[in-house]
Amino acid sequence: QVQLVESGGGLVQPGGSLRLSCTASGIIFSAYPMDWYRQAPGKQRELVATIGSSGSTRYVDPVKGRFTISRDNNKNTLYLQMNNLKPEDTAVYYCKTYGFGMDYWGKGTLVTVSS
Repeated sequence: QVQLVESGGGLVQPGGSLRLSCTASGIIFSAYPMDWYRQAPGKQRELVATIGSSGSTRYVDPVKGRFTISRDNNKNTLYLQMNNLKPEDTAVYYCKTYGFGMDYWGKGTLVTVSS
């Protein structure tokens, strides 16, 4: 049974930083690509960043230069370092993986950027 559990969300002021974590179980973590998505209130869920099994990364334009996705295969953990946070980054952040025709999602962690 695949489980993804996010943590690290919270309330932060504009310009602040947070690091999200996603711990995986039930998969050979190192073999799977991993994504961070987010869903802001009233909006559709959107891809934020992705990291391949090889460690290659991609980011959507709004977070380039501010967010860093990384993984620790020894700890089965995915990270998202978020710097210079803006109010428009407020959302529930989800980690996701996929393989063999299946998508696996965590339950999300809420990030609120507000003064």
